[in-house]
Amino acid sequence: MNWEQLLSLKRQGDTNKRLRIEQDDTRLGFEVDYDRIIFSAAFRSLQDKTQVIPLSKTDFVHTRLTHSLEVSVVGRSLGRLVGKKIIEKYPYLKEVHGYHMNDFGAIVAAASLAHDIGNPPFGHSGEKAIGEYFSIGKGKQYKEQLQPKEWQDLIDFEGNANGFSVLTGSRPGIEGGLRISYATLGAFMKYPKESLPKKPTSNIADKKYGFFQSDKSFFEKVALDMGLLPNKSGADIGFERHPLAYLVEAADDICYTIIDFEDGINLGLVSEDYALEYLIKLVKDNIGVSKYKTLTTKEDRISYLRALAIGSLINDAVRVFIENEEVILKGNFPFALMDKSKYKAQMDDIIKLSVSKIYQSREVVEKEIVGYQIIQTLLDTFITANNNKYEGKATNYDQLILKMLPEKHQLEKGTLYERLMHICHFVSLLTDGNALELFETITGRKKS
Repeated sequence: MNWEQLLSLKRQGDTNKRLRIEQDDTRLGFEVDYDRIIFSAAFRSLQDKTQVIPLSKTDFVHTRLTHSLEVSVVGRSLGRLVGKKIIEKYPYLKEVHGYHMNDFGAIVAAASLAHDIGNPPFGHSGEKAIGEYFSIGKGKQYKEQLQPKEWQDLIDFEGNANGFSVLTGSRPGIEGGLRISYATLGAFMKYPKESLPKKPTSNIADKKYGFFQSDKSFFEKVALDMGLLPNKSGADIGFERHPLAYLVEAADDICYTIIDFEDGINLGLVSEDYALEYLIKLVKDNIGVSKYKTLTTKEDRISYLRALAIGSLINDAVRVFIENEEVILKGNFPFALMDKSKYKAQMDDIIKLSVSKIYQSREVVEKEIVGYQIIQTLLDTFITANNNKYEGKATNYDQLILKMLPEKHQLEKGTLYERLMHICHFVSLLTDGNALELFETITGRKKS
């Protein structure tokens, strides 16, 4: 792969690559991506979507929106630091093409900002709830009417693939698309393959999948335009990662490892003694002991250690990327950057503690159970009504239910797969609160 292609400013609908000279001088071309994402309705909905604690009213706790903003900040730092090294190594990128280290930062920041934009309500259990509606729930009845890859899209519903649909609007019944640059889409595409075969190799890029069958044509177009390399997964459409996707993944890994841990500490789910023991292992080389001793509150002490820990992990992620940059360009780096970090053992310890103390806490488990019930009820109600309408046997109740669909989510035609995906997409874009309110309306539990 080569950086000139990888840094493509081409956008959906463009007939030719946009020249940098055509960009507004007041905004870098890639900064437009960030702006379009942050002003989108799908991004705004993240303010009421679960990060760790579903439906939490606690001020301490991060939502998907605050998490995404923090990941974008870390991503920008990673991008700029890597960009500086890349420009120094390949000076023609600046001298001939006019690229700057800030371009790398802008691309990674925008892709990081959008990394959770396709995730359903109620956290990762929301993805599982959609998948299990089809694999073991009432949706199982549709299996024989679908192609294997279409069925896999449904039973293994993937927020990353849904995010690609949100950003591009490239499939039937999806409004618009944000006209994001190919470079940012490439950095967003952490898993550039289709849903089958499932996890065919140990390559980190094959861990999940990155697009639905309804989006495959445009996905392939973006990948080929940037010169992504075909991979060895055995998928009809599968590629090695865009190099900057490694930085987006690292930004997310750093934030959820450290900041979810901080949430657990501030909620009292993890003791401060544990926090000090685990975090100090990450920052022992650069902690200011005298400053640390002046901090009198738990929140201030944890905040200071968190900032130092993130800084340490950023610098080490950049080191790993630059040391392996040529291998990455050849498509021969099958690892996450943080898997090769000198702090991997410390990060693994923190994640293990977070799983037992936070992710499996009673509050999280109870509310994930509620989320399952809500999502599966909404799916069944809207899918049944929509299919009855298509088959010409809609009841009055079905017609009333479909009136609850916003106009932009009305789909008059389409194959069964498209109709099913369309309802999944609608439910996935609901906030936790919207989903709960709609559930209470449908089940007659809403108080007037």
